[in-house]
Amino acid sequence: MTRIKEILKEKGMTVNQLADMLDISRQALSKQIQGKMLVETAQRIADALSVPMWQLFASPSDIQKADGSLVCPKCGTPLELKIKE
Repeated sequence: MTRIKEILKEKGMTVNQLADMLDISRQALSKQIQGKMLVETAQRIADALSVPMWQLFASPSDIQKADGSLVCPKCGTPLELKIKE
């Protein structure tokens, strides 16, 4: 199951708008969202939504929004970022 519909809602977009951005029909996009999708299609959708592709398939608990911290999508370990000077 993908999070595409959740991401669309977060961004205030509709499936129709995303289909227009991808230059495909709404019906074709809906079938891809609900069924098997090629990696290339997932990458196009992620690019159109301005999210990394892994977020299309992550569970809500995998994505930390409240404090803006980053976690490893595979193991859930918090990641520490340092700014280079």
